[in-house]
Amino acid sequence: MAELTHFDDDGRPTMVDVSAKQATSRQAIAAGRVTMAPATLARIEARDIRKGDVLTIAELAGIMGAKRTPDLIPLCHPLGLTSVHVKLTPVRAENAIDIEASCKVAGQTGVEMEALTAVSVAALTIYDMCKAIDRAIVISDIRLLHKSGGKSGVYNADG
Repeated sequence: MAELTHFDDDGRPTMVDVSAKQATSRQAIAAGRVTMAPATLARIEARDIRKGDVLTIAELAGIMGAKRTPDLIPLCHPLGLTSVHVKLTPVRAENAIDIEASCKVAGQTGVEMEALTAVSVAALTIYDMCKAIDRAIVISDIRLLHKSGGKSGVYNADG
């Protein structure tokens, strides 16, 4: 079993020292889902939500969230992200919006937390913009799908 790296020898939290690591190209892809009432999804798709275009605003919020990850997660390194893409896809048959975020960096540490934060912030933005008409919205299945680069190599959620 891998050891936890965010604790020093005395058990105190610490930011991992990555100064000796080689900078490499790294990517992470995360996903999540927001499920809602059919009428809520229909209004989102019709751009009939008073606060604005939910899908576009949530995509922008996800990008902003990725860029602010070290401000939200205490031991994350500030990174010079080279790419952030957030895609929201309505899934009518399941009254849901699927969210996928991809982050890239050329650096000494990975971008998994940035991709996961992008998905989380996009999902929370959908909830915030629609809560007045649907308080039963469910945010679920936020997970890492893929990561590449760095010493630990490639990870794919499907095995």
